[in-house]
Amino acid sequence: MKIILFAVGGFVGLLILVAVVLLFFVDINVYKPQLEAAASRALEMEVRVGGRLGIGFFPGLHVTLQDVNIRNRGTDLASAKQASLGIDLLPLLQKEVRIGKVALKRPRISIERDSDGKFNFEKPEGAGGSLTPLDLAKVSLSDGTLLYTDKQSGEGFEAVNCDLNARRLRIAEGKSSDLLKHLSLTAKLACGEIRTKNLSVSDLKLSLAGKDGVYDLKPVTMRIVGAQGSGSIQADFSSAFPRYHVHYSLPQFRIEELFKTLSPQKVAEGSMDFSANLSMQGKTVNEMLQTAEGEISLRGENLTLKGTDLDREFARYETSQNFNLVDLGAFFFAGPFGMVVTKGYNFASIFQGSGGGSEIRILVSDWKVERGVAHSQDVAMVTKLNRVALTGRLDLVNQRFDDVTMALIDTQGCAKVRQKIRGTFQKPVVEKPGVLKSLAGPAIKLLKKGRDLFPGGECEVFYAGSVAPPK
Repeated sequence: MKIILFAVGGFVGLLILVAVVLLFFVDINVYKPQLEAAASRALEMEVRVGGRLGIGFFPGLHVTLQDVNIRNRGTDLASAKQASLGIDLLPLLQKEVRIGKVALKRPRISIERDSDGKFNFEKPEGAGGSLTPLDLAKVSLSDGTLLYTDKQSGEGFEAVNCDLNARRLRIAEGKSSDLLKHLSLTAKLACGEIRTKNLSVSDLKLSLAGKDGVYDLKPVTMRIVGAQGSGSIQADFSSAFPRYHVHYSLPQFRIEELFKTLSPQKVAEGSMDFSANLSMQGKTVNEMLQTAEGEISLRGENLTLKGTDLDREFARYETSQNFNLVDLGAFFFAGPFGMVVTKGYNFASIFQGSGGGSEIRILVSDWKVERGVAHSQDVAMVTKLNRVALTGRLDLVNQRFDDVTMALIDTQGCAKVRQKIRGTFQKPVVEKPGVLKSLAGPAIKLLKKGRDLFPGGECEVFYAGSVAPPK
């Protein structure tokens, strides 16, 4: 045992001596051009180290690089204030450099999709290549920023204050185009905030495990519109077309926080529950929408609508012949499809009601999604004195209203007044005999005095869902 301990101690001492010699007597900056050239060849991108290189020994032998920048196809792809490469000691005795750990401080990654649909990290046309096998014990990023810009759609997001800790990151040999099939890792990611043009998400946290092209993100938690949501995502890249399954729930979110992104005025308040369970496949967003299947639900109780007394407007519709109402459909769409469906609405003018307020005692908005089309299953709300319901479909692929009808219904579920919505989400219109009225106009006159009133007797039931008539 003593011999073994002396041998091990002597070997460790020798390694420390070698490290000290490297640290104090070797100027590693002499090799910076060779390092940049080797990294550029390996990544097939332009790699530059703007600062100095250094060697350290504690907590292990490592090389630090200051101000690292990576460019591809003429755009900035990634940068880091400092990169630290942990080097395994034993392979050095055989003149082999083996990196076991990578740590990046304040990295900034910019992913851009140009007008032709090409990403800035993609290789030039005709470039092939194979993956270089990689085995890293640990990869970490601290205080990182991720930017995504899509010049085709004009959409994008920014994620800030991101920390990543990944272990057992391995890349097996194969085609570079099949990276996700050959990558395996376990990781934890946390981001302080993710911002888009219309929405902000904070305190994002997720755990990731990936192997053989299948990645499980569970749990995924985030704070959005004043509530803490949670869910899971499975992404399967093992076949020709990626497959995704998403489950997410957002209980007790504040509807005023959601509408705040659409109108500076406080138009409603109250809490609602949202949930989604969707499956889809495809390589592009359009392909994913076309294959989307699942259920989406939005429910709430005791909501308050500001600026309009719905029951008063409903009661006097025979004399006024129209309602100067907010778009009640916005409430039905707020959770399930949010910004997508309501993008054509002029909320600055829509929520200028006639004064007063309304209590929405119960709201139910359940949808079934089939091949990218959302079919209403149970969509209705009840005030103190009235019920309003909606039927129809939302074509999410082509972004159109498909036979969507809103109606004021009686105790038997028959429509007393109805109005159809058609057209695109960007420029929807409400139909009435001989008139087309743009929903994006200065005021929504959604429920007008109709010619399809049922004075009595039997009628075709418009709504037979779970929302009971007011008592």
